[in-house]
Amino acid sequence: MNYFSSDFKLGILGGGQLGKMLLFDTRKFDIQTYVLDPSDEAPSKIACNKFFQGDLMDYETVYNFGKQVDVLTFEIELVNLEALTQLENEGLKIYPSPKTLKGIQNKGVQKEFYAKNNIPTAPFERFENLESLKSKINDLKLPFVWKCTEFGYDGNGVKIVREVSDLDNLPNVECIAETMVPFKNELAVIVVRNPSREMKTYPVVEMEFHPEANQVEYVICPARIDDKVAEKARAIALQVSENFNHVGLLAVEMFQTQDDEILVNEVAPRPHNSGHYSIEASYTSQFENHLRAILDLPLGNTDSKVAGIMVNLVGAEGHSGNVIYENIETILGWDGVTPHIYGKKQTRPFRKMGHVTIVNENMAEARRIAQEVKNTIKVISGQ
Repeated sequence: MNYFSSDFKLGILGGGQLGKMLLFDTRKFDIQTYVLDPSDEAPSKIACNKFFQGDLMDYETVYNFGKQVDVLTFEIELVNLEALTQLENEGLKIYPSPKTLKGIQNKGVQKEFYAKNNIPTAPFERFENLESLKSKINDLKLPFVWKCTEFGYDGNGVKIVREVSDLDNLPNVECIAETMVPFKNELAVIVVRNPSREMKTYPVVEMEFHPEANQVEYVICPARIDDKVAEKARAIALQVSENFNHVGLLAVEMFQTQDDEILVNEVAPRPHNSGHYSIEASYTSQFENHLRAILDLPLGNTDSKVAGIMVNLVGAEGHSGNVIYENIETILGWDGVTPHIYGKKQTRPFRKMGHVTIVNENMAEARRIAQEVKNTIKVISGQ
């Protein structure tokens, strides 16, 4: 099929920052794109050929959108699975497939998938709702990690339960209680796979989290770990990808335990925050490789050209309203520093508003500059 400068239409469900960054590469290749998103101010709106406003969880909306395109992908997992399944049954190519998405969308189903396929993961128990968990609290060892199985994102829907009172005010929804793992590092590996089963992994990255927001604050590539641990992490990520039979990009988040075992935490079947560094630091960005994969084109080189660190730009505490990026001019004067602004007009505490990539041949120097970036730029609100 001729994808370039043609009548071919790629559909993207979701028009957030991931879609916006993916559209950079569709524009580079002159591929027509249609985007569906609930918000009329979606970041992707400025970069696609046609924009449609609508509910991603509504069957008719998703189905009718899918009928207008030749290949369908998504940048958010919370989409109507029934509509996708029907579209696929009618012959539409959807990547990753509804079947893959079904195994990932619910974290309880996802964890059971790991157990069934002998993929190392932290011990867990699945509960119908919070009340069911409370009724068995005496059987659970404190502390543990509570996670809602659906609709969690960016640290929302996750809480460390150190005492029974920590369960107060949590929603009465399906959830899992996961054993708290003492770990050295939180790692991630991005796998890219096309329908022809060509597969590649990006280097293992290390993630540093904000202690309060439970959000990734820094992504460091390559991870500062032993080569044998990195090899193990990439091998497990490939196993996860093959077991899910996924096509496109799959971000596999992991724990490195104190004795250097690797446990899979969770996955995301799309471009991911842990791969943003690749726009500047890799030979082929995660977004271009997602595009190559879903169109069954040869995959690009996933190696890094240089050490890369990504700093998330999130809304400052105490600030809500029209966004201002304070001191952005300052960091623009620094070598190897590239800000990405997502296009969200309204900021609020800890909302992801952009990121900054720092590239440098020296990892220690890159990390130092990343700290300076974090201390300098502020995402605040104005009048």
